[in-house]
Amino acid sequence: MIDIDKILENYDLDKLSIATLASHTSLQIVHGAKLEGFKTIVIVLRDRLWFYEQFKHLIDEYIVVDSWRDVCSKNVVSRLRESNAVMVPHGSYVEYIGLDCAENIEVPIFGLRGLFRVEADQHLKMDLLKKAGIPIPKIYSFDENIDRPVIVKLPGAKGGRGYFVASDSKKVFDKLKTYVDRGIIKSIDEAIIQEYLVGVTAYYHYFYSPILNRLEIMGADIRYESDIDGLRRMPLEVINAIGIEPTFTVVGNIPLVLRESLLPKILEYGLRFVEVTKKYIPPGIIGPFCLESVIDRDMNIKVFEFSGRIVAGTNIYIYGSPYSYLYWNEPMSTGRRIAREIKLAIEKNIIKNILT
Repeated sequence: MIDIDKILENYDLDKLSIATLASHTSLQIVHGAKLEGFKTIVIVLRDRLWFYEQFKHLIDEYIVVDSWRDVCSKNVVSRLRESNAVMVPHGSYVEYIGLDCAENIEVPIFGLRGLFRVEADQHLKMDLLKKAGIPIPKIYSFDENIDRPVIVKLPGAKGGRGYFVASDSKKVFDKLKTYVDRGIIKSIDEAIIQEYLVGVTAYYHYFYSPILNRLEIMGADIRYESDIDGLRRMPLEVINAIGIEPTFTVVGNIPLVLRESLLPKILEYGLRFVEVTKKYIPPGIIGPFCLESVIDRDMNIKVFEFSGRIVAGTNIYIYGSPYSYLYWNEPMSTGRRIAREIKLAIEKNIIKNILT
């Protein structure tokens, strides 16, 4: 058990730093931190250092590693603590450094450390959404007969890589067996089989503030996935002729402004998520999270996934979104909102309320 209070006793809060891994949403995070007056640190792979050195105006300190697995090393942890650093995890955090390091790194984390283990397991994720009373797609067990399109998802934050669509049990089993044989997953039980939902995909960005006791809608996006989206430009007969099997690897994000009549339901589902994390993973969600959904023709929303951290779709709103502007009346990215929350907590002398 990490004693965050004891670590913070040796921190100079007037010299607090915001640290993150150099990937995913790191540029947004450090940009927001600088706007709020914080020192910034990125932990960066040696072969990526040249790129992040182009942003020296945003980054005060580089901690260079040869492998992401070095993040929990004594040297890296010591440097972070000497700099009074708070780690801001993003969507690649657990995938890169591993669950054990993510959970046990002896540095204060902005966010809910206890959620990492849930996020690493597709079945636990869907169970949490179900407990929240949020509508989800049908989940198939491996002994059920599949007679309609399903999407099969792998554990962890893989950005859609390896996901596939099938319409019969044999194809699902055979494909997952090849993943086991190739070492992509340890067993087929790690994957999850969901009904394939028809509608518009929509990803909602939220920020829960323990300091203000408020849930904010920060934005929304649509993900552009290769090559499932690229195939839409090809005639069906061409796709069938060349035998392409579509994948869902995310390559980018597209801004989305929602019908205002949908916002009450979206906020309600976000509030349900906040409450279920408070109940089952205390102290509950802190800061950014995302509910990932499909909206059907009747405006029904089913949530098929969530992320308990800042998501890449927020990168399209580095200058703020239409929704974040409504709360703050100034440009407010999710990266800056994280820094603002830390700043407010320091001012109110309740920094322990937002760190785990």
